[in-house]
Amino acid sequence: MDTILAGRTVVLGISGGIAAYKAAELVRLLVRAGAGVHCIMTAAAREFIGPLTLQTLTKNPVATSLFDLWDEQEIGHISLAERADLCIIAPATANCIGKITLGIADDMLATVAMATRAPMLIAPAMNVNMWNSPAVQENIRILRGRGVHIIDPESGELACGTEGTGRLADITAIFERAAALLQVQDYRGVKALVTAGPTREFLDPARFLSNPSSGKMGYCLARALQWRGADVTLVSGPVALQPPRGVRHIAVTSARDMEAAVKEHAGQARLIIKSAAVADYRPREQLRQKQKKQGGALTLELERNPDILADLGARKGDRVLVGFAAETENMLKHAQDKLRAKKLDMIIANDVSSPGAGFACDTNQVCILTPGAEPEHLPCMSKDLLAHAILDRIQRLLS
Repeated sequence: MDTILAGRTVVLGISGGIAAYKAAELVRLLVRAGAGVHCIMTAAAREFIGPLTLQTLTKNPVATSLFDLWDEQEIGHISLAERADLCIIAPATANCIGKITLGIADDMLATVAMATRAPMLIAPAMNVNMWNSPAVQENIRILRGRGVHIIDPESGELACGTEGTGRLADITAIFERAAALLQVQDYRGVKALVTAGPTREFLDPARFLSNPSSGKMGYCLARALQWRGADVTLVSGPVALQPPRGVRHIAVTSARDMEAAVKEHAGQARLIIKSAAVADYRPREQLRQKQKKQGGALTLELERNPDILADLGARKGDRVLVGFAAETENMLKHAQDKLRAKKLDMIIANDVSSPGAGFACDTNQVCILTPGAEPEHLPCMSKDLLAHAILDRIQRLLS
């Protein structure tokens, strides 16, 4: 289980729309990330999804009445309002949004929304004509002016059969926005450049040299940086991953493509993290047509690719430069040599032959090296958690 949100309390309000059933998936993502989730349902919401579903997922009672008591000493709505680190309302109907805007506290959800001092994230969902109505748009404008975070609905086919804007935002998008609001914004104002994934060096139109990198570590780092307030550019080789929301994504193929993209964007970056697995060599000649099978052996002549990391180290300036070292033997020695030779501020080393720490895994086990310090060995953990652990240590360098 990930514990990115360990110790954080989320109050999730569900109002009465057809999208109410999607709240169960949002709860699942929040709980899996380690958050404690407490749900509040309006009477109309209970027409679409039962409280038992959410209670089972959260392991907490679901508040449905303004007069619910958590125990003999606690008033339900005040208890929930005070314990919340974040309040989410998803879906939020036009009626729910109107009551919160006007300060009408006639049910549990509206009362908690008024009483809490926690950040609030509202995800509207309604008919397109309702969403576009002057009343709803004015209420949204007012709430944004008060500092409420709004994640706009999406366009598409609505439950009523019409087309237009009004569908509840993607649940993963809501979760990521919530996770970002729960992070310390210690990278706010930092421009960061991250590279990820493999490169492909084509022999002919049908074949290329590459490696098993999935890009997961780099994408986790880019997402974690964005959540913590950084302005992130992600230069990625070919991977089967969706770019993190809010991150500037540049897709490249070869090492030379990556070199060009990095040179274009490195000048604006305060932090550069090179987690891409760049091919060291490429075929000296790229054939225009597919190489046909021949009798006997085939000799392939290779030439060196540019060393992007060494070039960055040579002209680093006051940037913080972090590299990765994927090794199969003498991990510490090779990582220390790379740290010195390429003038890095930090290197993340891992033994890709170890179970749970190689390419394409969801977990990783690394050793962090910085000049003049003892190597720091971290236990095996999810790459999402590791990304934050790495950023915690990079923050010391930035400071």
